[in-house]
Amino acid sequence: MKEWIPLFVVLPLAGAFIIPVAGSVWKSTGRVVTPLLMLFLTVFSLLFFSFKPQVMVYYVGGWEPIDGIPVGIHFVVDGLSVLMLAIINVIAFAASFYSLSYMHRFTGDRYFYTLFCLMVAGMNGVVITGDLFNLFVFLEIAVISSYALVAFGIEKAELEASFKYQVLGGVASLLILLGIAVIYWQTQTLNLADISVVLQEAGNHKTLVFVQMLFIAGFGLKAAMIPFHAWLPDAHPSAPAPISAMLSGVLIKAVGVYSIMRLFFNMFAISYEISMLIVIIGTVSMVGGVFLAIGQWDFKRLLAYHSISQMGYVVVGIGMGMVILSVNGDQRIATLAITGGLFHMVNHAIFKSLLFLNSGALEYRTGTRMLREMGGVADQMPITSASTLSASMAISGIPPFNGFFSKLLIIIAAVAGGFYLIAVLAVVVSFITLASFMKAHRYAFSGIPKFKGKNMLKEVPFTMGLSMVFLASMCLGLSLLVIPFLRDLVLAPAVDALMNMLHYSQHIHGYTL
Repeated sequence: MKEWIPLFVVLPLAGAFIIPVAGSVWKSTGRVVTPLLMLFLTVFSLLFFSFKPQVMVYYVGGWEPIDGIPVGIHFVVDGLSVLMLAIINVIAFAASFYSLSYMHRFTGDRYFYTLFCLMVAGMNGVVITGDLFNLFVFLEIAVISSYALVAFGIEKAELEASFKYQVLGGVASLLILLGIAVIYWQTQTLNLADISVVLQEAGNHKTLVFVQMLFIAGFGLKAAMIPFHAWLPDAHPSAPAPISAMLSGVLIKAVGVYSIMRLFFNMFAISYEISMLIVIIGTVSMVGGVFLAIGQWDFKRLLAYHSISQMGYVVVGIGMGMVILSVNGDQRIATLAITGGLFHMVNHAIFKSLLFLNSGALEYRTGTRMLREMGGVADQMPITSASTLSASMAISGIPPFNGFFSKLLIIIAAVAGGFYLIAVLAVVVSFITLASFMKAHRYAFSGIPKFKGKNMLKEVPFTMGLSMVFLASMCLGLSLLVIPFLRDLVLAPAVDALMNMLHYSQHIHGYTL
């Protein structure tokens, strides 16, 4: 199975090459190739769950370690990588299938699908790479593609949003690259497992604190955590709906939160101070994002701020687990907190991607994103209305939808770990989130229909509707992950990859620390 690992990068890169070349002869190349590629990668990523939890290593070019020293590029897949690959490729498939109808309103769709494949290749590469340099390379492939996709409509607002995204993204990349340079200066290696071994032998050093701060700022910008969030509220509304779904559903996770988890659990030694900083950033994002969202009337801008808030839950869950581990606290509580954070990350990918597809469907038919300009849409667009309701209930933490169970795990872990203020804030934020989406439903779907006669609305095309139904069903289906058997199959390997911090380097190079 490990021989297939490079396909997660090779196939979308091949698609990005084939689409513009063959598209000049057959214009539908991108519309056919992209969904098929994403479907294959989705099935392929889900197959990895059938294997027992293990670390699989693919040595690119056959360059295995020499005397324990890594001399080549490694692709590494463990429980956390498998979970992330599944998230990325499931959402990519739904977004690409949705695009088949949605992108008819744009010209140059072959360029869209080329950039889409590049973005997926970059995100998959970030997840499976085993060294810092290639993590940076794949990260840049993903984000540079996203810069172009945000500006795809080439209107003034879209170009301005893309420019702001590029400037702040460039700052983030500079911080990350500086951190990588300092790490290489200190350890003379870029392999994650090898760096972990060197740092374990060298012990704590002030330089490492500086590097950790650089990475928190850099990847925090990529993840749009407060106070690094300024680019996101403009980028998400400006991008085409399927790209907004990708940005919020998977990009900020793959190039931001995942990178933080991988580096701070499997490369650095966890420290109490850094862990508390991550908890504080998560808490501020969770609370600040929802208060910024509730006053918005642009539906996509409202959703963008909710991305900040909901990712705050994820960071809080992971951060609480780090704090408990740093003080040698109760392992069961740390496991519960990390499980809740990862569970909510999966859930957020589904319900937030769905909400952005819903917003795209509304704009596709009504021509506006402003809630005050809509009204009475529910009877005319029943699939969009029902799927939006499902996603709204999920993000608000209403049972039996998936968001309830992941938030419950985080709140229980917060109480058990003594983080009482965080537990209270998590509950309050859920209520405000619910109020925010009640407002959205009242203005968009309820009330007197504003589109009558010649302006009568109808449901979106089949591919858009089916994508929304697919994700809406997952908002209910993922609730089943609370069942121990399914939780052990999907979430437990990812939690173990973080909890057993030294297993990553030990398995790859056979070190015993």
